[in-house]
Parts: sequence; C-alpha cells; structure tokens
Amino acid sequence: MARDLQEQIKKLIIDRRLPSGALLPTEPELMDMLGASRNSVREALKGLQAMGIVEIRHGFGTYVGPMSMAPMIEGLAFRTVAGHYRGEDSLLQLLQLREAVETGLVSRVAGRVPPDDLAALDALVDRMEAEAAAGTGLAETDRAFHATLYRGLGNLLLSELLEAFWDAFHRVRTDLAELPQDPLVTCRQHREILDAVRSGDATRAEDAIREHFGNIRTRLTATESKETGRSTGRGADRGTNQRV
Repeated sequence: MARDLQEQIKKLIIDRRLPSGALLPTEPELMDMLGASRNSVREALKGLQAMGIVEIRHGFGTYVGPMSMAPMIEGLAFRTVAGHYRGEDSLLQLLQLREAVETGLVSRVAGRVPPDDLAALDALVDRMEAEAAAGTGLAETDRAFHATLYRGLGNLLLSELLEAFWDAFHRVRTDLAELPQDPLVTCRQHREILDAVRSGDATRAEDAIREHFGNIRTRLTATESKETGRSTGRGADRGTNQRV
C-alpha cells in the first residue's frame, strides 16, 4: 500500500510539474485524492522523504524535496565499506565504475573546454603543485579539478553523479593512506590530463585518465592484498574502527 501511494504521489509531482520547494497538497487533501488513511499517507510520505523526493516540515506542510543524490551516496558508501569488510573488492569495483565514466567523458571534452575553464584548471593544477610542495592534502583540489573538467558539458545530472562517485569512494578509502603516495606523481598526471584536453587529442586524454586511475588502482590492489594477508580473525574488530 505504501509503495503504491508513493508512486501516486510521485506521479502527482510530475503531472503538476512541481519544482523543488513547491508545496504539496495537505494530508487531508492527499487522503481524499488517494483514497487512503492518514497513517498510510504519512507512511508513504516518510518513505519519499528518505529518498529526498519530499521534505516534511512539521507545522508548515510537505514540500517537493531537493531530489539530491544524498541517499544514493549514503547507500553506495555503506554498500562499499560493508563489502570491503566482507572481503569483497567493492572499493575496487567503485573505482572501476568511476574510471569507466571519466574515460568515456574526457574524449568528449578534449579540445572543447571553454577558455575560462581552462584557466581555472591551470590554476587548480598550480595549487595542487603548491600543496604537494607544502606537504598538504590534495583531495579537495583534485575534486575541483575533475568537476571543472566536465562542467562545460552542461549536464547537471552528470555532475551530481560524478560527485556521488567521488564522495562514496573517498569516504571509504582510508586504507589507502597506509601506502606511500607521491603527490608529485598526482600533480604530473593532472597536468598531463589538462595538456591533452587543451590540445584536443582525445586518445592522449583517455590515456592520461587511464594512467591516473591505474595509479590509484595499483595502490588499492596492493592495500587489499596486504589487508587480506593480515585480516584473519580481525575483520569484525577492524570494521568497528573504520572512519567513514
């Protein structure tokens, strides 16, 4: 019953072309429209709120939600870390998924990145090199680089999907910190991606992306092999200490 009501409420949002933040009919109105009890309507709305489709503001009403990918990120991150501690290669699978997406995208942007975005990418690589020299983390600059690289495509859903992959992967990649990482290599790889994209050489750009992800994959595979070798009898204990 709750699932059927959820589908009807979603159809109502679509049919009325309601944007995020729009006020939905009141509970009594929904009861009349859907022919359902108050408890059934409330249960359906709570389920939709968990998915980010609606937002319940107590004392004010129910609104169309932001429809963000936050629930997906939470589920993806949990599934990945749970699989990791069951001995599965879930973190590697997530990395492979992101690599496949970016390898396909980079050829589309090669030679087509707007001048302002090229300037921003240059500045980000410069910042990355400064951070590497100072011994500070590159994660946020790295994230901004990839977001800027594809924003010229004007695809909001794509941007959110890449952010979801990034968030999920980096929230469960703590084990990678146990292996030494040369930040200068990371900087060089991003400079190579940028130079290839600027030149319009799609093949070179794809190769640069593959090299970048190959470096991460090598470190991840080495980490998982090391953990497998010392995990006997410790899986449950380590799981409780994981920082996500």
